[in-house]
Amino acid sequence: MTPDEHHPQRPATAQDGAGPAGPRRPADRGRTDVTDHDRARDRRLLLWLWRTEARPLAPLLFLALFLMALDGATMGAFSLLIQPLFDDVLIASDRAALFWVAAAVAGVFVLRAVLIILHKPLTTWLSERIVAGLQYRLLAHLMRLDHRFFHDHPPGLLIDRVRGDTRQLGDAFIKLAPALARDMVKVVALLGVTLWIDWRWTLSVLLVVPLLILPMVGLQRWVRRMERRSRETSAAASNRLDEVFHGIYTIQRNGLEDRESTRYRATVKRFILAQMRAKLGAAGIVSLVELVSAVAFVLVVVIGAGQIVGGERTVGEFMAFFTAFALLTQPLRKLSALAGTLQIILAGLERVHALMQVPPRITQPAPPLAPLPDAGAAGVRFEDVHFAYGTEPVLRGFTMEAAPGKVTALVGPSGAGKSTVFTLLARLADPQAGRVLIGGQDIRRLDLAGLRNMISVVAQDSALFDESLRDNILLGAEGVSEAQLRAALEAAHVAEFLDQLPEGLETRVGPRGSALSGGQRQRVAIARAILRDRPILLLDEATSALDARSERLVQAALERLSAGRTTLVIAHRLATVRGADRIVVMERGLVVEEGTHEALIARDGAYARLHAMQFGGGETPGAV
Repeated sequence: MTPDEHHPQRPATAQDGAGPAGPRRPADRGRTDVTDHDRARDRRLLLWLWRTEARPLAPLLFLALFLMALDGATMGAFSLLIQPLFDDVLIASDRAALFWVAAAVAGVFVLRAVLIILHKPLTTWLSERIVAGLQYRLLAHLMRLDHRFFHDHPPGLLIDRVRGDTRQLGDAFIKLAPALARDMVKVVALLGVTLWIDWRWTLSVLLVVPLLILPMVGLQRWVRRMERRSRETSAAASNRLDEVFHGIYTIQRNGLEDRESTRYRATVKRFILAQMRAKLGAAGIVSLVELVSAVAFVLVVVIGAGQIVGGERTVGEFMAFFTAFALLTQPLRKLSALAGTLQIILAGLERVHALMQVPPRITQPAPPLAPLPDAGAAGVRFEDVHFAYGTEPVLRGFTMEAAPGKVTALVGPSGAGKSTVFTLLARLADPQAGRVLIGGQDIRRLDLAGLRNMISVVAQDSALFDESLRDNILLGAEGVSEAQLRAALEAAHVAEFLDQLPEGLETRVGPRGSALSGGQRQRVAIARAILRDRPILLLDEATSALDARSERLVQAALERLSAGRTTLVIAHRLATVRGADRIVVMERGLVVEEGTHEALIARDGAYARLHAMQFGGGETPGAV
């Protein structure tokens, strides 16, 4: 089904600074304080991620964390071995100590190598599983949303949400998990070593830690805001690319290559700026750790050297302490960056969660359900239907009836609401007032899957997927015999070009069916509808933009397909609907005339004027 011919201005979306989560709050534009509300929201987001994706993997997650914790503890053991290395081996020249110290050091590094081989692939697998689970869940949710949602949210933006935001979560998880286990345990182990050697030296190091707290809090909030802005501009860039590639022929025909390149470049510049600011904040956190480490180092050297000269401490003790302190700076840097990593995770998670909270408006009705009408009684009726996109009304008290087994055509100027009729009939959206009935039953009381299973659609640009021709015709249908498939191919005139394809039915049709001509794509859509064999057939500009030969073939196939079905046709060219049993003329969302072609011409009203525009010498392409 093609988009509705009525296109009100799309409201702001995430690419404009707003999205499913709503517009950016004032807090996102300069505030650095962390409120209780912010912390509670972050806890809810992380708890949601744990419950939905991480908890089923809990045993493997804890195993990975345990292995990483052991990896971190090995550094504490290594720093302890430095004291006997200096005092017993290098200074006291104890050969016996040489062998056991060397063996112990080698054992520590062998153990660490084994642990790394075990936990790194496991962590990566867990990350990919969590990301894939989020993507599956998000895609499944989006596919249940109604026509209005996709009217407001372009494909490029949604692609970036499903792929970009979730992928960023996975990348951050790879950094977060080691920091939570290996680096945290490493810090505890190394601090334990320093306390065991000399608590006063350790206290001199810890005294400078408070210098980190206030500036780090501010930098964390900065990173969060910049990362959110980065994701918004990334979505805008994805949407721009999606529009360029969808409209590539229009761009080339009108010489718009430079214009579109400039627009894309401007979007990417905003993305780069936001990324640079986010990385600057993350780098600032690490730089703070380096500065504080330098101050602590000076204090340790001054205090420790004085005690060694005075004979209070040995060189081995000082070197063990110094080694532990030096090794401590690396996990501290990673843990300080953890704050920025967590903000990246929360920014992406916030956007994914916001989409997941968009409620489906079209849902399965509560039982008891109305019975599905019989195929022979599947007449369609619209009763005083009102429908609007936002504040823009499309249908304004629309009333119409399509009799079972008959062809009913909808004609009228662009924006009259013709395609909206199809949208409402398939419950891709619900009217704000009035009723839509099939076989006398309100479709809002029918089983949703059963309702849609009653309808076949052949549209102006029927969607084809980059799969084989066979897959595109069957669309997952099971139990279709080769004889039934061959009959559908013959009836839809697909068999006429089948031998021209390199692999016949197994030929891939390319993205959006690009390997086929327009007429061939339409005939594939008709073959689908023939195989579906549904009681209601919707034809939406099914022969537009075809050459004369293709139109004749497609029209003949459509006439066979329409026989015995309740058929509704949207057509701009009146020549294609002259033989319809009933023609409904629409203007501004209302029915202004009904009747056969001959009766409407004789009435000399709206239909006669449309007919004169096309056939009376004043044809206006696309006006009907």
